[in-house]
Amino acid sequence: MSAQPVDIEIKNIIKEFPTKGGESFRAVDNVSFNIYRGEFFAMLGPSGCGKTTTLRMIAGFEDPTSGEILLRGKAMQNVPPFHRPVNTVFQDFALFPHMSVLQNVMFGLEMKGVSKLEARKRAQKALEMVRLNQYDRRPRQLSGGQQQRVALARALVNEPAVLLLDEPLGALDLKLRKEMQFELAQMQEQLGITFIFVTHDQEEAMSMADRIAVMDRGKVLQIGPADQIYETPNSRFVADFIGETNFLSGRLDRVEDQFGWVDLGDNLMVKALCNDPSITVGQEVTIAVRPEKINLFPTVGVVKFDNGSTATVEDNKAALRRDPDINQVEGIVTYSNYIGTDTRYMVNFGSASHSVVARVQNFGLRSDTTFQVGQPANIFWDAETAPILGH
Repeated sequence: MSAQPVDIEIKNIIKEFPTKGGESFRAVDNVSFNIYRGEFFAMLGPSGCGKTTTLRMIAGFEDPTSGEILLRGKAMQNVPPFHRPVNTVFQDFALFPHMSVLQNVMFGLEMKGVSKLEARKRAQKALEMVRLNQYDRRPRQLSGGQQQRVALARALVNEPAVLLLDEPLGALDLKLRKEMQFELAQMQEQLGITFIFVTHDQEEAMSMADRIAVMDRGKVLQIGPADQIYETPNSRFVADFIGETNFLSGRLDRVEDQFGWVDLGDNLMVKALCNDPSITVGQEVTIAVRPEKINLFPTVGVVKFDNGSTATVEDNKAALRRDPDINQVEGIVTYSNYIGTDTRYMVNFGSASHSVVARVQNFGLRSDTTFQVGQPANIFWDAETAPILGH
């Protein structure tokens, strides 16, 4: 993405709102990032994190308290929304109920003085882009997904350089949301327009965006592609907000190359990825381990693998011990939940002072990875898949 031209530059943006007590609330706190031309960029975070306020400042509906926003190199200070090369699609589609689909899409063009014939032609083309040809129907006669397409067409008809989408799928049911996620991603790729998408749904952001900015309390904590943010989160908040994560707390004992050894207590020393130069030996740290990265094997008997091969538990443990990057601990299964595609286990270890959730995928009849509550289990995970977080 960095080789592409920059469409939007956010430079040290601060936005404060007055409160009843006479003080100010900082909704966006010194945020800076670039969005590249043709990129599908998502701003992700919980309610109140500042993502919608940031979007509204890009659109021109809010003015920054300080800082600068540039669109294609041009400063947007004092430029009203209708003079910016952007259009916004909101969660509330705000369609005119007394107008037809076609009239709704034509309306903005006609207000700009475009002839009725030209406006109709462009509106029909925009509706074709969103695969909607029910021109004469009223909004109340349309499904939620169809109304959303009308709102998209109305925004696209003005041929914006940037399309801003403020949780536009939030009002749709789950099945329709997933369908529209796929359609939006396809549409953005076909049109080549820069999309900026605000959402609190991490799956939504991960399924569509080229890059994601994770926000909390007015700050951008991490920006990157979905796989980078998921696999190597830079903070406990990001690791916890993006997907399910096990957190193991301990003290950093030593660091060698890119790995650190963490003392969990109970005579347990585990190895983890340590890429944060600010983390120092002796510091209290947290290891993030994703449930799907954990392997469980029985403590006695024969292990059956996916390729049909087998090994005794002792042979398997001995083979894993020869890999210096594999962590091994023994625990007791305390919870089991079959959820179709996989089974979710909770396993306690280390005098029951630590616990992890493991998600074991269900490949056919997997008796070797079917555990009962109360059964001992060997727990394995690769150090490279478990980053150390300092905060």
